[in-house]
Amino acid sequence: MPVPRLSLQTVARLSGVHPDLIRRFVALGLVEAERDASGELAFEPTAPAALARVQRLRTGLCLNYASIGLVLDLLDRISLLEAALRRAGTRSGTPPWT
Repeated sequence: MPVPRLSLQTVARLSGVHPDLIRRFVALGLVEAERDASGELAFEPTAPAALARVQRLRTGLCLNYASIGLVLDLLDRISLLEAALRRAGTRSGTPPWT
Protein backbone atom coordinates (compact mmCIF):
# COMPACT_ATOMS: atom_id res chain seq x y z
CA MET A 1 0.00 0.00 0.00
CA PRO A 2 1.53 3.34 -1.02
CA VAL A 3 2.30 5.91 1.64
CA PRO A 4 0.02 8.95 1.36
CA ARG A 5 1.89 12.06 0.26
CA LEU A 6 1.42 15.61 1.46
CA SER A 7 1.25 18.63 -0.82
CA LEU A 8 3.59 21.58 -0.47
CA GLN A 9 0.74 23.69 0.88
CA THR A 10 -0.16 21.10 3.51
CA VAL A 11 3.45 20.74 4.65
CA ALA A 12 3.81 24.54 4.81
CA ARG A 13 0.65 24.84 6.91
CA LEU A 14 1.61 22.00 9.27
CA SER A 15 5.19 23.17 9.73
CA GLY A 16 4.68 26.93 9.70
CA VAL A 17 7.44 27.26 7.09
CA HIS A 18 6.88 29.37 3.97
CA PRO A 19 6.52 27.29 0.77
CA ASP A 20 9.41 29.13 -0.91
CA LEU A 21 11.73 28.19 1.96
CA ILE A 22 10.55 24.59 1.76
CA ARG A 23 11.37 24.58 -1.95
CA ARG A 24 14.84 25.88 -1.11
CA PHE A 25 15.34 23.16 1.50
CA VAL A 26 14.34 20.56 -1.09
CA ALA A 27 16.77 22.03 -3.63
CA LEU A 28 19.56 21.93 -1.02
CA GLY A 29 18.74 18.33 -0.13
CA LEU A 30 17.79 19.15 3.46
CA VAL A 31 14.25 17.80 3.06
CA GLU A 32 13.19 14.98 0.74
CA ALA A 33 10.36 15.34 -1.75
CA GLU A 34 9.24 13.76 -4.97
CA ARG A 35 7.27 15.09 -7.89
CA ASP A 36 3.72 13.85 -8.36
CA ALA A 37 2.10 13.14 -11.74
CA SER A 38 1.38 16.85 -12.24
CA GLY A 39 4.95 17.88 -11.38
CA GLU A 40 4.11 19.31 -7.95
CA LEU A 41 6.24 18.54 -4.90
CA ALA A 42 4.91 15.68 -2.80
CA PHE A 43 6.19 14.92 0.70
CA GLU A 44 6.10 12.00 3.09
CA PRO A 45 4.10 12.50 6.29
CA THR A 46 7.39 12.93 8.19
CA ALA A 47 8.26 16.13 6.28
CA PRO A 48 6.95 18.58 8.92
CA ALA A 49 9.15 16.91 11.55
CA ALA A 50 12.15 17.05 9.20
CA LEU A 51 11.50 20.76 8.61
CA ALA A 52 11.28 21.37 12.34
CA ARG A 53 14.64 19.63 12.77
CA VAL A 54 16.24 21.86 10.12
CA GLN A 55 14.74 24.97 11.73
CA ARG A 56 16.00 23.93 15.20
CA LEU A 57 19.52 23.46 13.87
CA ARG A 58 19.38 26.80 12.05
CA THR A 59 18.12 28.85 14.99
CA GLY A 60 19.53 26.88 17.90
CA LEU A 61 23.07 26.47 16.60
CA CYS A 62 23.19 29.34 14.10
CA LEU A 63 24.31 26.97 11.34
CA ASN A 64 24.26 27.79 7.67
CA TYR A 65 22.39 25.45 5.32
CA ALA A 66 25.53 23.61 4.15
CA SER A 67 26.45 22.90 7.77
CA ILE A 68 22.92 21.73 8.50
CA GLY A 69 23.22 19.18 5.70
CA LEU A 70 26.43 17.85 7.22
CA VAL A 71 24.94 17.69 10.72
CA LEU A 72 21.85 15.87 9.43
CA ASP A 73 24.04 13.32 7.64
CA LEU A 74 26.08 12.74 10.79
CA LEU A 75 22.98 12.37 12.96
CA ASP A 76 21.54 9.84 10.49
CA ARG A 77 24.79 7.85 10.54
CA ILE A 78 24.84 7.85 14.33
CA SER A 79 21.25 6.56 14.37
CA LEU A 80 22.19 3.75 11.97
CA LEU A 81 25.21 2.78 14.09
CA GLU A 82 23.14 2.79 17.28
CA ALA A 83 20.51 0.61 15.62
CA ALA A 84 23.21 -1.83 14.47
CA LEU A 85 24.58 -1.99 18.01
CA ARG A 86 21.12 -2.71 19.39
CA ARG A 87 20.58 -5.50 16.83
CA ALA A 88 23.95 -7.00 17.69
CA GLY A 89 23.03 -6.98 21.37
CA THR A 90 25.99 -4.85 22.31
CA ARG A 91 25.35 -2.75 25.34
CA SER A 92 27.44 -0.06 26.84
CA GLY A 93 26.93 1.85 30.02
CA THR A 94 26.81 5.15 28.16
CA PRO A 95 23.66 6.77 26.81
CA PRO A 96 23.19 7.08 23.02
CA TRP A 97 24.57 10.16 21.24
CA THR A 98 21.21 11.31 19.94
